[in-house]
Amino acid sequence: MREDMFVIGVDYGTDSVRSVLVNASNGEEIASAVYAYPRWQKELFCNPTENQFRQHPLDYIEGFEITVKQVISKAGKTVASAVKAITIDTTGSTPVAVNESGVPLALLPEFEYNPNAMFVLWKDHTSIKEASQINEHATKFDINYLQYVGGIYSSEWFWSKLLHVLRVDEQVREACYSWVEQCDWLPFMITGGKHASEIKRGRCSAGHKALWSAEFGGLPPEEFFTTLDPLLAGFRNVAFTDTFTSDQSAGNLSEQWAKRLGLSTDVLVGIGAFDAHMGAVGGQIEPYHLSKVMGTSTCDMLVAPADEIAGTLVKGICGQVDGSVIPGMVGMEAGQSAFGDTYAWFKNIISWPLKSVLAQTELICKETADALIKEISHKLIPELSKEAAKIKVTENTELAVDWLNGRRTPDANQELKGALSNLSLGSNAPALFRACVEATCFGAKSIVERFIEQGIPVKGIIGLGGVAKKSPFVMQMMADVLNMPLRIHKSDQTCAIGAAMFAATVAGIYPKVEDAMKAMGHGFDAEYFPNPEMTEIYSSRYLKYKEFGKSIESQSSSIESEYELV
Repeated sequence: MREDMFVIGVDYGTDSVRSVLVNASNGEEIASAVYAYPRWQKELFCNPTENQFRQHPLDYIEGFEITVKQVISKAGKTVASAVKAITIDTTGSTPVAVNESGVPLALLPEFEYNPNAMFVLWKDHTSIKEASQINEHATKFDINYLQYVGGIYSSEWFWSKLLHVLRVDEQVREACYSWVEQCDWLPFMITGGKHASEIKRGRCSAGHKALWSAEFGGLPPEEFFTTLDPLLAGFRNVAFTDTFTSDQSAGNLSEQWAKRLGLSTDVLVGIGAFDAHMGAVGGQIEPYHLSKVMGTSTCDMLVAPADEIAGTLVKGICGQVDGSVIPGMVGMEAGQSAFGDTYAWFKNIISWPLKSVLAQTELICKETADALIKEISHKLIPELSKEAAKIKVTENTELAVDWLNGRRTPDANQELKGALSNLSLGSNAPALFRACVEATCFGAKSIVERFIEQGIPVKGIIGLGGVAKKSPFVMQMMADVLNMPLRIHKSDQTCAIGAAMFAATVAGIYPKVEDAMKAMGHGFDAEYFPNPEMTEIYSSRYLKYKEFGKSIESQSSSIESEYELV
């Protein structure tokens, strides 16, 4: 292989987009750039009390152009001329309404401030009612159209979000020609697509979130959707039948985008996929090893050869799709709706006096107050972790349930709420923080337990993402709770690097993504081993966590039933 072969991986996260320019021969990161979404940072178009989280397409477009141009500028013209391919990963399910030309409605003047015309972020749960109706509706058919998404459809996913938007916004309903995932729309945009029918839908997003299956001949039949709600009439037919794995090309960089970026139209653009799926590849996933991308939420990926798990369907996960993570293998997805978000929630709770009281002080100048707030906020999680690690855990130590943003898996239920118990006048901030961390680790254990119960062995754990890299306290507890060694991948940017690996495969530099993983992978730089003493304690406390969770779920069901009666 020549040394002058480079690829670009673009990773769209919840808060920002990151682009990395990588030497395809060895995975060396030549340059990187990050862009925080400005409208999202201002919390525009969001209403957390209603679980509404929307993002404007301009945040994505501006972020793509700025970060790619920055990495090209840092690398120089010689490297820029040798860029062979670009691949994009995004959060998901994060779909948007587009017109017939494939333009997101929010880019049109009449919709630019309408949240329903924007991308509906993965964590948006405004469609809980619609997801519940899909689950009930699916029981009326002889074919179980939910069998490859764990048997339960989620409010975080494609069809429930579409149905909700169609119901609540007549103007968007009239203008919406099709409904498209972010990871599918962005490649369409930069390849110069002119009609929504040209959008190539990725196997990853279609199989895990939109009910696509080769066994069904594509999507469920039109009858499935029209009998659910007539508003869905036609959307199945303008959506897609065929899907594409991420080792395939979506086309070449368009002349317009090549000029804007300073690249050639010879640059290939890969089929997009979800961040965690490409992150698992960047983190060098192995068969039957659970790759946990740990950020605001978690996405847990497991791959297995199709012939070894033939006929095995894991209930209550986020799907199993042939070719969704690694072409030629079955990719299985699970995860937690709130992980890092749980720690951020607790940090925000105890930061309230800083932001609301200290900010008003007259004892020091505003600049000093702002600096103090920033410094203390930055130190809170590390200090809480340090003190929480000193706590002697017993049967009666504070206990939490981690469903602050509902439960993703096992058995999706976004109506569930988090809870704390065993509180006393002696409970302090480190103790409550420790309980929150423990709960997220217990949530992780319930996922591993479900895979094993359903006949899928879990041979090891791979930790990826910000929390995995930054918090030894959380990772050691995770190893203790799971009673399994936990390897941490060396790369800080596994999602972007994974996208770069797929780009190298799309460009033909490597025949298979597994070859790209081997050549471009960064390896592992830390490993946590379970402490037998703590493992025994957590094993006992995990049973209490499950009982506590059953109680919370029972109460939630009772409250829901009361509302239905009213």
